[in-house]
Amino acid sequence: MARAGVVAMGMVPVVGPFAGMLDSEELAGGVDRFRERVLARFRDHEDVRLVLAPEQVLTPVLLRELSEAAASAPWIALFLDTYERTGLYLDHWLHETMTTDRHGAMPATTVVVTAGQRPLDTALWGGLSDFVTDVPLSPFTEAEARGLLAGKGVTAEPVVEEVLRLTGGLPVLVSTLAESRPADPDDVGDPSATAVERFLKWERDPARRAAALACALPRWLDADVFRAVTDCPQEQLEPLYAWLRGMPFVGERGGGRLRYHDVVRTPMLRAERSRSPRGWAERQRRLAWTFGGWREETEAAGDEPWADETWRSLRLAEVYHLLCAGERDALPQALRDFVPACDAGAGVAAQWARLLVDAGQDADTAAVAEWGTELTAALDTEGVVAALGLVLRRAVLDAPTQARARVVRGDELRGRAAYPQALAEYDRAVALDPELAVAYRHRAGIRRELGDDDAALADLDRAVALEPDNSWYVALRGEHHRLARHDAEAVRDLSEAIRLDAANEFAWASRGATRERSGDLDAALADLGRALDLKPDYAWALARRARVWRGLDDPRRQLADLDQALALNPDWPWARCERGDALRAAGRDEEAVADFDRALSLDPAYISAYASRGASLANLGRHTEALDDLNRAVGLRPGYVWALCRRAVLFAAMERLTEARADVERIRELDSGALERFSDTDRAVLGSALAG
Repeated sequence: MARAGVVAMGMVPVVGPFAGMLDSEELAGGVDRFRERVLARFRDHEDVRLVLAPEQVLTPVLLRELSEAAASAPWIALFLDTYERTGLYLDHWLHETMTTDRHGAMPATTVVVTAGQRPLDTALWGGLSDFVTDVPLSPFTEAEARGLLAGKGVTAEPVVEEVLRLTGGLPVLVSTLAESRPADPDDVGDPSATAVERFLKWERDPARRAAALACALPRWLDADVFRAVTDCPQEQLEPLYAWLRGMPFVGERGGGRLRYHDVVRTPMLRAERSRSPRGWAERQRRLAWTFGGWREETEAAGDEPWADETWRSLRLAEVYHLLCAGERDALPQALRDFVPACDAGAGVAAQWARLLVDAGQDADTAAVAEWGTELTAALDTEGVVAALGLVLRRAVLDAPTQARARVVRGDELRGRAAYPQALAEYDRAVALDPELAVAYRHRAGIRRELGDDDAALADLDRAVALEPDNSWYVALRGEHHRLARHDAEAVRDLSEAIRLDAANEFAWASRGATRERSGDLDAALADLGRALDLKPDYAWALARRARVWRGLDDPRRQLADLDQALALNPDWPWARCERGDALRAAGRDEEAVADFDRALSLDPAYISAYASRGASLANLGRHTEALDDLNRAVGLRPGYVWALCRRAVLFAAMERLTEARADVERIRELDSGALERFSDTDRAVLGSALAG
């Protein structure tokens, strides 16, 4: 070992801790003098080889003895521990011994187990992957930890719970505490210092040890965070950061960020908190200020910070450190932040709940951890609605925050098609904060879905009055006017939205659709083209432009836009039906039926898809199926003139003239002009039914 230099490097177990006491040059000189005395005193060549090349002499002996043992044992296992250190001088020897016969044959029933912090060197062992199994060592499960404790006679439940809490299931710590056989929770010492010493036992440089402990405080690291948390001279920062990145308990998290392994970070945090509670709080406070400053810098770059992942990440870190520092308003602020986190999506809400769990555990603050656990459980079982319900019932929130929470709950309920419950939440939000424009905007959507267009427009009027420069709100009101067929009002609002924000692709597309319906096809084409310039993958604008191409009698471009729209959104029933109609008009009824089939599989209540499929089936001569579809369409919408026209023609083709005449009479009652729109072919089929 001295010849390999491992003692001087402090790499040998047991010897390692004393290596710092030895002078490397003196040690090397001593080795040389020792070798000279050996050469002078040993009697033969084999004695000299034993000292100068012990592995060449002793490995064959080891292999012979293993072979002898293999004759009386089904398996032999060789365990090589602390391999991240011993592997430096054992790895090549082990590879040679196991893969060649240079020193003799390894018994086939031998299993070699290396235990270390790093995987095997792929450059050396990569070609033997079929003979190697990696077994990641994770913390004990609760059952495993209890089993080990019971084996040592530790079974009292309060004691077991305290051991589980303090060790986090880390095997070496569970074992350490089990050996002391505590009989009372007060007898269970905190093993954190022992754990930290084990993790850093090979590192004697005080600056490195201090950096490793300091960098355990943040939940994640990059070079900027490292500089903020590490107290060392500027010239040492880069070397220290490079060293830390190479530590086995530090892993890449993505995006250049590092993260400590939990089994290492948790005892480090506990040891630092126990050593200096005031120092812990002050360092946590400084980190919160650091992350808060970075967050404010990103805030200036965008109007919607909660939609910005970078902003959210910095805010998460800021609130985490405020909670760890024990700031008085930290928990109420975290709960207020949970509301917009839910609005940003269930995934973001889960991150916020996890933040509370982590901060509560890391700072040993039961109230914070309990909130995080309960919110996580609510999100996992019943989703955002339940989690926000918990916050609304138990947290102290101001009226604007409560109103915002009601809006988010309303949105979730609306997504579940629970429209009356969603409307009730929006009503509560408006009552709590009459100046909350977003509440009126969202209530308008639910009111329209419930069929109350006038109330929906009244809500949008209020939202626009509160935020007159909000292009999105003005555009939404224009879209509601379009849906209500108020074309002049729609064009007015959509033009104003474009004036407020010329990059509002929604306003351009909606105005284009309005102009298409009113017959201004050139203006519609220009508007929809502008929307697609701003957002090339805008499926709705593509499908609407397809209608313009239909009006301009350009079926090739019509189908091209519909194909692109469906490539972007293949499960869109309306676009499927639109393409089916285009294919039917082009005489491609078999393909049209396939699109109608798909549309109806996505939306079984799609009335016009039944009517259109009935028309294509009739063209294909499949009259019975066609009649079933047309009957279904008319049954769902008795005043559906187009479906009645197609059914009248079909009845006539099937020589069911009485029924054909009945449909013609019904068409005359509903829309006499529809009779004038029959094609010559349809008129010929209808014959006397139409004349009557």
